[in-house]
Amino acid sequence: MANNQSFGNILMVGDVLLHTDIITERFCCDLEACKGQCCVEGDAGAPITLDEVAEIENVLDEVWGDLSASAQAQIDRHGVSYVDREGDLVTQIVGGKDCVFTCYKDLPLGEGRVARNCCLCALEGAYREGRTKWPKPISCYLYPIREKRLGGDIIGLNYNRWDVCRDAVKRGQALDMPVYKFLKDPLIRRFGEAWYEELERTAEEYLNQRS
Repeated sequence: MANNQSFGNILMVGDVLLHTDIITERFCCDLEACKGQCCVEGDAGAPITLDEVAEIENVLDEVWGDLSASAQAQIDRHGVSYVDREGDLVTQIVGGKDCVFTCYKDLPLGEGRVARNCCLCALEGAYREGRTKWPKPISCYLYPIREKRLGGDIIGLNYNRWDVCRDAVKRGQALDMPVYKFLKDPLIRRFGEAWYEELERTAEEYLNQRS
């Protein structure tokens, strides 16, 4: 049984502290509107771990042809990762913005709709096509949740607000999709099914207390 506690706007599920915004806010990606700008905007790459660097290097040959010439040159010169000015290990970027693993494609959305010239992750694309067995860094998979290690075995999770995701907020509100439900699969990948089930119970208890 996880240890569930409430500290104002913070809930504790197991060894994870999470902000209640993850339960109360709505979010659902809208690639047709945003075109995948979260892979482009910003001044650093995606946060990754040393284990994820190894995973990327293992699938690099498979995704190499999907990368731009500039991205290939950047990786040839500097590798797949670097330490940013805040001391975090992140993926390499091109031109001061694009993650080296971005690629631009038209993305079918169903019902005849297509997101034109959408910025996609080459790592995830290869995984979805069955060419690799590893999807992408967990920091990307979990977004808009950001993870931070707080010391010892305690992990903190926050909902990160970003203007480029305003369309995802609108869609999430229209669909009544809480952040934690939208991110069910990545949260299970990161913390396990038992933990996520405990999160669901914690969320229900929290919302019942608020009503």
